[in-house]
Amino acid sequence: MTENGDGDISRPQRVSRLAELVETPPPSTAPRAEPADAAAVARREFARLLGEFRRTAVLVPFDEHGSLWTADFNGVRWICAFSDEEALARFAVARGEAAREWTYRTVLGARLLDVMVPMLPGPGGVALDAGSADGMVFPPVAGIVPDEVAVDLGGTGAQDERERA
Repeated sequence: MTENGDGDISRPQRVSRLAELVETPPPSTAPRAEPADAAAVARREFARLLGEFRRTAVLVPFDEHGSLWTADFNGVRWICAFSDEEALARFAVARGEAAREWTYRTVLGARLLDVMVPMLPGPGGVALDAGSADGMVFPPVAGIVPDEVAVDLGGTGAQDERERA
């Protein structure tokens, strides 16, 4: 993953804890879970996490040009957001940039997804706690970002370009 055209950051890995969140009946009476049920549980859990993110103020650092810190990966521009100062500090240490001063702004997750992502020049999403084992991504798809910029609905991410056409 390159950030602002330089540096390399390994892709964050997310360990699923869905099994811990679901109460399982005793084995003798438990019906076998169908794959569709597991998918439904995962969708509900993601919807819960998305709702929590939308209601939460997160820290968004600025780059050296005074713009929101972003990272490009596989044709998607990711706004990097952090759940707290400790998460941002871990990111700075991992980049070898802990000594410099990091300027950031507190922004609601909903504002990032609904206002800032559509302003990006192409498909964009939000990476929460980038580089962390607990990191999460909110990709540019319907139900997460506005429909106009959702790539699964044919959007390119550049809302202004479509409005001019």
